Amino acid sequence: MKNIINLENRNLYTYLFNVAVTKGELYKESKIKKNGKIAVIIQARTGSSRFPNKVLSKIEKKPLIWHVINRVKKTSGIDQVVLATTTRNEDKEILKIAKQCGISGFAGNSFDVLARYYKCAKKNNVNSIVRVTGDCPIIDYSIIEKAVKIFKKGKYDYVSNISPPTFPDGLDVEVFSFKVLKHMYENAKLKSEREHVTLYIKNNKQKFRTFNLRNKKNLSHYRWTVDEQVDLKLIKEIYKKMGPALDFGMSDILKKF
Repeated sequence: MKNIINLENRNLYTYLFNVAVTKGELYKESKIKKNGKIAVIIQARTGSSRFPNKVLSKIEKKPLIWHVINRVKKTSGIDQVVLATTTRNEDKEILKIAKQCGISGFAGNSFDVLARYYKCAKKNNVNSIVRVTGDCPIIDYSIIEKAVKIFKKGKYDYVSNISPPTFPDGLDVEVFSFKVLKHMYENAKLKSEREHVTLYIKNNKQKFRTFNLRNKKNLSHYRWTVDEQVDLKLIKEIYKKMGPALDFGMSDILKKF
C-alpha cells in the first residue's frame, strides 16, 4: 500500500510538474486550435517570361527568394512558412533554398497556381493561409502581422492590402481561410482564376466578407517588386543604402529615401 501511494504521489507530482513546464505550449496549442493553424505560403518559380530566374538573382550575396523567406519568418502570429513552387526540374533549386532556410517546400502544378495552393495547404493541414509572392524581397513582416491580426479578430473570409492598394507594390499581403481556398479550388472555372489565386474572390465579392487594410498615405505609386531587371537594380540600391541590416521595413526605407 505504501509503495502504491508513493507511486501515485510521484505520478501526480510528475503530472503537475509537466503541466507547469509546458503551460506555455498548452496555451499555444489551445490558441492554435481556436484560430486554426496559420501558414504563410510563398509562391515562387524560376520560369518568369519577363525575367527568368529572377528569384535566384543575388541581393547582398543572397538569392532574392532567400530574403523573402527570412523576412516572412520574422512574422509573429503565424505557425508555419511554406514555399510552394512547381514540379519542374529547374525549380528544385528553390526547394533547396527553402530547406536551407529551415522551412517546408511543396511542388505542384506550374500553371494552375490555385490548385498548387490548395494542395499545399491541405498537405500541411493549414486552416488559414497568408499569401505572399516570391518576387517581393522587401516584404514587410509588420504589415503581414497587421493583416493576420485583423483576420483573426474579425469575421472575415479575406483580408488584404490590395483592394485597392495603398502600400508600395511589393508589400502585398492576402489572408484567407482554407474553407475559402477550397471553395475557389472547386468553383473557379476561368483560366485566369486558376492562374491568379484570389481572382475568384475579386470576381465574386458578394460571396465573401472582405476587409482591405489601408495605409495612412497612398504609396501605391512606389514599385518595390521585381518583374524586370530595372526593378532589381532599384532593390539592390535600397539594400545597399539600408545595410548592413537586412530586415528593414517600409517606414525605415521612407526615412532614408
